[in-house]
Order: sequence, then C-alpha cells, then structure tokens
Amino acid sequence: MSTAEKSFPVSWEQFHRDARALAWRLAGQRDDWKAIVCITRGGLVPAAIIARELGTRLIETVCIASYHDYDRQGELQVLKDIAPNLRDDDGDGILIVDDLTDTGKTAALVRAMLPKAHFATVYAKPKGRPLVDTFITEVSQDTWIYFPWDLGLTFQAPIGKGSIG
Repeated sequence: MSTAEKSFPVSWEQFHRDARALAWRLAGQRDDWKAIVCITRGGLVPAAIIARELGTRLIETVCIASYHDYDRQGELQVLKDIAPNLRDDDGDGILIVDDLTDTGKTAALVRAMLPKAHFATVYAKPKGRPLVDTFITEVSQDTWIYFPWDLGLTFQAPIGKGSIG
C-alpha cells in the first residue's frame, strides 16, 4: 500500500451485496450473455456471484498478473489467454468481470482483446473508470481496497487521532 493513503476494508457480506447489485444492473442491460470472462484472480468471486444471478453457465478466465508484491503494480503479464471462439465478433455479447479497475492498465489490455464486450467491475478508481461500462462504487485513486480474501480478523485503529477509550 505504498502509494495509497486511505484504506477501504470490504467484508464478505459487503462484497456479496455489491456483486449482487452489479448483477442487478447487468440484468437490465442484456438477458442473453454468451459468456462471462473473468479477470483472475480478483474477478473470480464476483464472476461466480454474477453468473449465478444471471443464469450464465459459460465462464472463461483471462489470467493476468499485474500486482507482484500486493502493494505495487508491475508490468502486465498474460498468463492465460481467452479461448479463441469467445473472441468472435470482437467479444460482442461477452461480459468481462473484475473486482476492481485501478489504473486501467489491465482493463485496457482485456478491452483490446474483446473490444465489443461489456466490461463490469464492482469497484472503480478514477484512472480506470473510463474503461468500464458498469460498476457499483467509485473510490478515490489514493485508496487501497482490502478485499475479504486478503483480510483476517484484527484490531482496527480509530480513524481520528486520540485515545481509544
């Protein structure tokens, strides 16, 4: 979290609510998604929730490494590409799902692979927001989101300065 000044911890319950809210928004846009392409690893959990809510059975992954030390983004590396048949028609009818668009670098790479796909994320930061079609919550660029799979139950210091008691 070296460049982020603020933190935004997200519980499992909150993430589930936000992913379902994203599914509700997507349900009104199209009722026959050909497939969901989730960006791993962060897109796996919201893709599962959205696939259930929308009744989509075909789920594909595109595996991209961008954060190499959890707190700093490095050079993007495609570890697993999208199945060629899903690239037909430039991805028309395909739903791309990720947990977050941060700088937009990963989003731009996947957008180039499927330019006509619909891109949806649960959370968006200002730099990545223009690349996303649908999202639920925008957070400031200097906020680090702690996803539930990254957290354990520990004491949280108060936001304001002063004593705890």
